[in-house]
Amino acid sequence: MNIESLANPELLAHRAAQFLIDVANRCIDEKDLFFLAISGGSTPRRMLEILSESDDIPWEQVHVFQVDERIAPVGDPDRNATMVGQSLFTQTFRRRFRLAGFWNMPVETDSLETAAIDYATQMGHIVGVPVELDLIQLGLGDDGHTASLVPGDPVLEIQDRDVAVTETYQGRRRMTFTTPLLLRAKEQMWLVSGEQKQAAAEKLLAGDPSIPASSAICPNATLLIDAPANPNP
Repeated sequence: MNIESLANPELLAHRAAQFLIDVANRCIDEKDLFFLAISGGSTPRRMLEILSESDDIPWEQVHVFQVDERIAPVGDPDRNATMVGQSLFTQTFRRRFRLAGFWNMPVETDSLETAAIDYATQMGHIVGVPVELDLIQLGLGDDGHTASLVPGDPVLEIQDRDVAVTETYQGRRRMTFTTPLLLRAKEQMWLVSGEQKQAAAEKLLAGDPSIPASSAICPNATLLIDAPANPNP
């Protein structure tokens, strides 16, 4: 894992935005499209706000997928899609840019297991089979989870599906990428911020198998971490 340490959350967000811009343009130069997956949580919000004003990416050649999503109604503040809409797909963004596609996880249905299969199938139609996304942005929970791969959940054992539905975690079930799909990423960008993440970051860097995140690192992964979260400043 490549590691870059930034002094504070603002510098982290700007570095993450530039990292994403660089990967996007490299992929578009190579194959005219960029396949990106974004995680939820608070850490990527500022990065997405910066990107919402950037004309350094030809957005009409970018497909954006969700790494995970809480089972909640459209517009619910718990939804990761709500955060992405507020931070990236602002009125300014929609006025200036046209995106190839933002593919919401279909969590409003009663048939969640079928919906997870459908989302994986949809990705396959757009990206190709097996699905190998150009860049997956991941975070790290203070309990060592990434995406919605949380400690003790049966989803951690899934090897034959790309998308699955978890049991209840912090009051919500979630739809999430599984470990095999994360490992097939052509590149990963991990964003870790805040002193409360330091213990989990130490385990991640040590490859500690006690946390789910350690099993989800692809061969070409970069960790962008701010000073408060960094166990090895």
